[in-house]
Amino acid sequence: MIEIYSQNIDGVWFSVACNQGQIVSSSFGLSQQLILGNILANIPFNVPFQVFHEPSFFAKHVLSSLKRIYGGQNVNTNFSLAFARLPAYTQKVLKATAEIPLGYVTSYGLIAKAVGGGPRAVGNVMAANPFAPIVPCHRVVKSNFTIGGYGGGLKTKLELLCREKRGFSNSKELEVSGRQLQVFPVEYVLRNLA
Repeated sequence: MIEIYSQNIDGVWFSVACNQGQIVSSSFGLSQQLILGNILANIPFNVPFQVFHEPSFFAKHVLSSLKRIYGGQNVNTNFSLAFARLPAYTQKVLKATAEIPLGYVTSYGLIAKAVGGGPRAVGNVMAANPFAPIVPCHRVVKSNFTIGGYGGGLKTKLELLCREKRGFSNSKELEVSGRQLQVFPVEYVLRNLA
């Protein structure tokens, strides 16, 4: 059975759906109703679930990690995510996105170049990311370093990126799916807004 937990931490709601130590979905937002709606939209249709008021030890750890990610902190996110239920292409895109380090961004097109498909296909996966913010879809921007879209709203995406700036000045390449994924300091995006 999938267990769903939510908690308000410093005025922001965080939620996680988990099953035997694996995260099925995660979400954050300004209202409990919104995040629970996101969670319910991302759990498998025919699997029983229950909403709990007191988080388990595992859920407390995940919720605390979600808060730290939201706050721009570097968090070890080696959680087990329920990728197996997702289409193969979605898995590739989300796994590549999970590799974008704190303080960096990449573009929809560069992820597509690394995993296949096109920028719009990557954008569609980002729009339906079931593991926000563990899989940091907010770190994916347009090729001209404008922020693009975001399910939580552009203001939220910008706030997340502002909290993640680290003063980096050089781009770097990561190996993803046997190909290179170029990432750029978040400052590239923030300079466009000045």
